[in-house]
Amino acid sequence: MLKLEAPAKVNLFLEVSRRRPDGYHELATLFARTGVSDTLSFRRTGRPGIRLAVKGGPRELGRAEDNIVHKAAVRFFEAFRLEPDAEIRLEKRLPVGAGLGGGSSDAAAALLGLARLYKVPRSGFRKLAGIAASIGSDVNFFLLGETFAEGRGRGEKLKAVKAGGRLPALILVYPGAPVYTKEAYGALELGSPADIKRRLADLGRLRALLRAGRFTRERAGLLFNRLEDPVLPRHKAVRDAKARLAALGADAVLMSGSGATVFALCWDRAKARKVAAAAARIRKYKVFLTKFC
Repeated sequence: MLKLEAPAKVNLFLEVSRRRPDGYHELATLFARTGVSDTLSFRRTGRPGIRLAVKGGPRELGRAEDNIVHKAAVRFFEAFRLEPDAEIRLEKRLPVGAGLGGGSSDAAAALLGLARLYKVPRSGFRKLAGIAASIGSDVNFFLLGETFAEGRGRGEKLKAVKAGGRLPALILVYPGAPVYTKEAYGALELGSPADIKRRLADLGRLRALLRAGRFTRERAGLLFNRLEDPVLPRHKAVRDAKARLAALGADAVLMSGSGATVFALCWDRAKARKVAAAAARIRKYKVFLTKFC
């Protein structure tokens, strides 16, 4: 039996610069890996086929064949021309439709777990990136294995960002109702060219501060998410969660990805515990007190 964690991410920065001819959007984002995760377990059964069992999630996430983990497994075996005899167990802790990349992280963990289970040589791991890009835009970030990375293109063109210094505690709040990516991008209006240029300069400053170990609460104003523009007016639960975390005294509050999760940063650990405890008392909120890892 092989077991892997599939961590959640947040986006410390997310700007959308244009709509692409292929139907996707051109992004500039800063991914950050968190200490909250799903868990995947793998074993070989000696019986032909791929068997996926899911524990947790809405109605156990429907048919196994429709799950992104199953799709990733199918593509893995096709790409490496291997006969499958695998059982995968997925334990879901991350909410669905939460902007935390749970499905993408599960898919990446599936690829990595199967590569180890079937003893794919290290040189073959490069092929995983191509499989990941065909599954979803965020999957390659989770393959990268870095705490922070800047993403361009659809988010699949990545550069690791090595952070120094003391990082803040992280509080994730899922307000109880999902926001779907297609809806958020469908209602998005792009910023003006001047505004986009200014925001991209902010991303450069944020990246430099992280690398220099000088990302402090005074610099938290550089955090940004363009997708708040279409989501917050349409989703009261997300809007209220952001306002409540700010009112509780968090140093910075931002929606992650296309929502619905809102995250807060606190440079003081005691304050972070108080903010998380107060948020957890609000009905329907799912709260995680964690860190970047």
